[in-house]
Parts: sequence; structure tokens; C-alpha cells
Amino acid sequence: MLTIDTLGDLRGKRVLVRSDLNVPLDEDGAISDDGRVRASVPTLRRLIEAGARVIVCAHLGRPKGVPDEAFSLAPVAHRLGELLGIPVALAQDTVGNSARSVVAALEDGQVAVLENLRFDPGETAKDDAERGAFADQLASLADCYVSDGFGVVHRKQASVYDLAQRLPHAAGGLVQAEVEVLRRLTEDPQHPYAVVLGGAKVSDKLEVIANLLQTADRLLIGGGMVFTFLAAQGHEVGKSLLERDQIDTVKGYLDLARERGVEIVLPTDIVAATEFSADADHEVVSAEAIPADRIGLDIGPDSAEAFAAALTDTRTVFWNGPMGAFEMAPFAAGTKAVAQALAEVTAGGALTVVGGGDSAAAVRQLGFDDDQFGHISTGGGASLEYLEGKQLPGLTVLEG
Repeated sequence: MLTIDTLGDLRGKRVLVRSDLNVPLDEDGAISDDGRVRASVPTLRRLIEAGARVIVCAHLGRPKGVPDEAFSLAPVAHRLGELLGIPVALAQDTVGNSARSVVAALEDGQVAVLENLRFDPGETAKDDAERGAFADQLASLADCYVSDGFGVVHRKQASVYDLAQRLPHAAGGLVQAEVEVLRRLTEDPQHPYAVVLGGAKVSDKLEVIANLLQTADRLLIGGGMVFTFLAAQGHEVGKSLLERDQIDTVKGYLDLARERGVEIVLPTDIVAATEFSADADHEVVSAEAIPADRIGLDIGPDSAEAFAAALTDTRTVFWNGPMGAFEMAPFAAGTKAVAQALAEVTAGGALTVVGGGDSAAAVRQLGFDDDQFGHISTGGGASLEYLEGKQLPGLTVLEG
């Protein structure tokens, strides 16, 4: 990939940076986890110090191609200014009069943020011409382009793919770091290599499981997806999340794992509740006999201990997806146990990668610092697709 160094002297140049600032907001519209904003700062600071006129573009949430105040980047621009220690202007549109005016007013070393890219239907359009027309408008604002939003590099979108074809371009430091870590996970990982997978749906992880069965030594399965694995073994899962149409596929993966000598670690006990609520009555039950009127919301204490033990000798760990409904205190213990185990093996020199999304939010919410892990990815979906062996359009366009 081309790096920022290949762009030459940037003083006075307008540099359009595609960042990933898609942060979670609370009920009051305040940022509840600013990890992605903080991750964007090193590349932006480098460009500021180089004297560039920095134009940040990003999306937030899923607006329907029209402006929606609920998805404004205003809180993000404010937080970015706090982290950079300089004023950050926010345009009131993406490529309209406000954007052009704000960009024209930039001086060397200053930063502006364009309003949410997804307020324009051209950003996510499937039609190449429509997407390209929006990319043309974005390109007219800048002299060169830096791709630093790893969380979107698996999307063929105007600001990710088409824009790089219209301007001198380079990968930012965040994208470079993410790719380097993922290469270490796929090309020559140190063993024992464990993969911890959780989250809601097994269907979201099928392809990555298939690919990782070729390289990993252990797969630890928790979260909502575990109930399809338990059902594949013939167990009752009560009202727990279950993808019946994936049971046969999971059976095939269990057989394949046995053939390849990959250890599959499944929970032996489950925290089961009467409903999906922090106040619901709950108890620890055997993973083989979840009551018909209960829903599994976390791995149980014996399983949490077993999962931690399965990580103690690892040299490489990739984790994507919480072990339970961590946002509710009664169902957070499993996720916390895995996070603690990762922190301990990291201290012992292992490479640990927390794979973005809910996993990253979970470790921060549960009181862990980012530097307790080897790497916290900003791109859950992008990380998974990379590990599946897919070509990511936002990366291929940066080559050569």
C-alpha cells in the first residue's frame, strides 16, 4: 500500500481524510465510547504537523441518504477538537456551499469535518455512476486523499473506493497498523493460536470460522452464537437465540475441527434468565439442559474459568464478539473473564487482538485500558472479512 510519505510535501495542500468516526451515542446524543475518535488522532496530527489543510470525512449510523440531525457529526467534531487541542470546524453539509466555504477558509495546519457522508445517497449507492458523481464532488474539495477508516475498507463506497481513484492517495497510519496486525494473524501466527468468537449470530461468523480452522489451534465459542453450536450437539437451548437453518452447517464445522485437530471450547454452563432484562430472574444452568422457558444471556462461571484457562498458554489470540449481554451487569462476567485472560497473556508477551465493534466497547465499559491488549481494532466487520480471506475494495484500491 502507498503511504503518506509517497504524497510528498503536504504544506498548504488540501488533504481529504476518510476516517472512521462511527461512534455509539447514548440517549442524549453524547458519545458513549470515543475509541474510534481517539484512534483517528495520530494520522490527523501527523498531517497537521506537516502543514496540510485537513478535511475529515466520515459517516455516523445509518441515515437514509438524507440529512438527519440524530446522526450529525457535531459531537464527533467537538470531541476531535478536544483531542487535537485545536478548533475543528464542522461543515453543515457534505459537498455543498457550507463544505466549500469551510474548506476554502482552512489555513495550513487547520482541520475541518464534513457533515455525515451518508446524508448523501451517492455515498452508498450501488450504481457506479451515482457513486462516482458523489466521489467527483468530494474530490473537487481536495488535492490528495488519505484512507484512514479501517472500519469501512470492506465497503465499495464513494469515500472509500471511488475517491481513491480520483486523487493522489495513500493509506493512513491506522489502516497500515490494522493491516499489519491482521497479516500477523493470518500469515505466520505464533502458536498456540486461539480464536474467541461471540456475538449474536453464528451466520455472521461462518466464513471466518471456516478459514480459521486452517490456522488456529483452538476456537472458543460464546455469545448468542453458541446456542446454535449447542443445538448442533443435540442440546435443548430454551428461548435462547438460535439459527435453526445453520445447525447442519455447524455440525459440519464441528466434524471438520475434529479432523484437523482444532480444539472447540464450548461452555458447560450458562447464565439463563426469564427474559432479556437486567432485572430478570436468572440462574446458572447446565449448557446441556437450558430450561425451555429461559434464555441464555452469558456463559456460566465454570465456563468463564475454563475459557480463561484455555488462553493461559497462548501466543496469539483474536477475539471478536462478547460472551454475553455484557451491557447488563448480571450477564457481563463471562466477557470480563475473557478480557482479563487476554490482558494477562498480553503482559506475558502474547499478541492479542480485540476485533472491534462490541468487543472493543465491552473491554472499555468493563474497566480495561486499551494498552492492556496488543491491539484493539476499529473495524469489526472489516477485520472479519480480512480473516475470511476476502479482498477488501478499500485496501485493493490503495495498492500501487
